[in-house]
Amino acid sequence: MYVVPPPQRSDPVSGSAGGSTDLRVFQTWKGSNIFFLQGRFIFGPDVRSLLLTIFLIVAPVSVFCVFVARKLRDDFSSHLGITIMVVSIAFTVYVLVLLLLTSGRDPGIIPRNAHPPEPEGYDASVDVGAGQTPQLRLPRIKEVEVNGMTVKVKYCDTCMLYRPPRCSHCSICNNCVEQFDHHCPWVGQCIGLRNYRFFFMFVFSTTLLCVYVFAFCWVYIRRIMGSEETTIWKAMIKTPASIVLIVYTFISMWFVGGLTSFHLYLISMNQTTYENFRYRYDRRGNPYNKGVVDNVKEIFCTSIPTSKNNFRARVPREPALPARSVGGGFVSTSMGKAAEEIEMGRKTVWGDMGAGTDTCEGQFSTDRLNIKDGELAEVSPDIRTIVDETGERASLHPRQSSWGRKSGSWEMSPEVLTLAARVGEPTRVGSSSNLATHQSQQR
Repeated sequence: MYVVPPPQRSDPVSGSAGGSTDLRVFQTWKGSNIFFLQGRFIFGPDVRSLLLTIFLIVAPVSVFCVFVARKLRDDFSSHLGITIMVVSIAFTVYVLVLLLLTSGRDPGIIPRNAHPPEPEGYDASVDVGAGQTPQLRLPRIKEVEVNGMTVKVKYCDTCMLYRPPRCSHCSICNNCVEQFDHHCPWVGQCIGLRNYRFFFMFVFSTTLLCVYVFAFCWVYIRRIMGSEETTIWKAMIKTPASIVLIVYTFISMWFVGGLTSFHLYLISMNQTTYENFRYRYDRRGNPYNKGVVDNVKEIFCTSIPTSKNNFRARVPREPALPARSVGGGFVSTSMGKAAEEIEMGRKTVWGDMGAGTDTCEGQFSTDRLNIKDGELAEVSPDIRTIVDETGERASLHPRQSSWGRKSGSWEMSPEVLTLAARVGEPTRVGSSSNLATHQSQQR
């Protein structure tokens, strides 16, 4: 008995055949995210904008420490002067940590379904009739109740799931995100349930950092005015770095300060940016509004839910195809195509049989093929045609068989032998005259 060995599969990670190392979730992720450190950090596809944000924070603080804080250290007492620089550096590090916590963590991605959910009321045991397919149409919108109010949830064709309330699909990251607020290009990540707190703290802390640099630049100008007894314009000319920082932080305060004020309003109303621009809840129509105090507690005083995704978990490989064994010898998996070619009258060789083993199953039955004492009694018309044509060709060309094998007598074609073997009957098929001729030639 010959057993077909399973095909050797190459390992996409190491490239070696038959590798046993499984892939991890972040390697097979279907979203547009970018992973770092073996799936420990997840970013959006626009993660490069994060480098620009870091530069816009670090560069002005560096200028402030070199051209302003260092000069103030000489003007003030030793402890107070060095404190100005230390606070600015520590504040910058704190802002960068909040930026990393915002952009490098799972914002609340809902895992995708491998298959769409079954529609309500669908019974798989119901027989719909032969050749018919049940109409499985999922409703686009479903209604759920939240705090006594009806909320509509939509079906996501990409993730193949009904989005929970306050969930939306981000077209940039290509993920459904819980409590989706918006996709922030400055941090290169979606803002959702699991990183909204860090996003607000980042924006608020950046605002305070701008105020801090802005204020001490004016303090330095005032120190120049007092020490040299000059006007404010002449003092500003002597410290151009302070002028640049004042203009830069003033513009930045309008941006991050306005963003902080807007999100303070959203937190007090328990809304997201997406809901505010799309639904326009009023006080009676917002099912998530619990009051200002409770809304603030929900954002800052509750535990952050754990991620629904384990990006470093191993993904099991698909099981390999089992080996197929056939008693009496090897049977090619491409035997069906040869049978079809025989039925079409094509002259086939053993070497160019294609795929399709199962296509000839069920075409012949044992009650149609009855072989008695070496005679072909009741044979399917297809097999009878094959045998008759083969016998005619053998009689016309005694030195050349119909299947291209040179011999002194007619031999059974491999295709006919295979068809007879599949139905469990003896492999002696032929007409009485041809069989007798064959036996006489062998003697």
